[in-house]
Amino acid sequence: PQAIFPSRPPKVCWLGLQFLGITFLGIGLWAWNEKFSVFLGIIFFLELTAGVLAFVFKDWIKDQLYFFINNNIRAYRDDIDLQNLIDFTQEYWQCCGAFGADDWNLNIYFNCTDSNASRERCGVPFSCCTKDPAEDVINTQCGYDARQKPEVDQQIVIYTKGCVPQFEKWLQDNLTIVAGIFIGIALLQIFGICLAQNLVSDIEAVRASW
Repeated sequence: PQAIFPSRPPKVCWLGLQFLGITFLGIGLWAWNEKFSVFLGIIFFLELTAGVLAFVFKDWIKDQLYFFINNNIRAYRDDIDLQNLIDFTQEYWQCCGAFGADDWNLNIYFNCTDSNASRERCGVPFSCCTKDPAEDVINTQCGYDARQKPEVDQQIVIYTKGCVPQFEKWLQDNLTIVAGIFIGIALLQIFGICLAQNLVSDIEAVRASW
């Protein structure tokens, strides 16, 4: 007997299916790009707002940074991740405490009170110590009794400048780089918004021609 094969759908059906597929694809791309463009616009607006607020409320931000560092100093031994973060910050900025080494009086292990029986009394963490390029191994006890010394001698052993002033100094020294990074990010976002809008316009033009 002769095999019976399903007949091929009429050409009109194939054209209709292709038309529907293109229509759904176009609507999907339009919706996605519309949302993407709005999303980029919102991010750009928030970044611009944050920049303006940071300039206007810079003193408030400095106070918040001061409180943040001091709160972390109090909890220095409570969380190893927090401890590593503080050590990294003090080593990177070459600083000690928020506004000076005496901020470590806030920590129960490093304060200079007579009731403190800790060996680290009147000291600072090793991350406050000035580094000797010739030393390959970190001396974790280099900060012991550091704050019992006169201030002139302290400057030889530990960093005496606070992390907040050091951060401000870094921003001033690298203002051009920081501004260039933010401007570059903003331009990329604007470029992305323009591309998304152009794609939406092209899709709408194609749909209008159907």
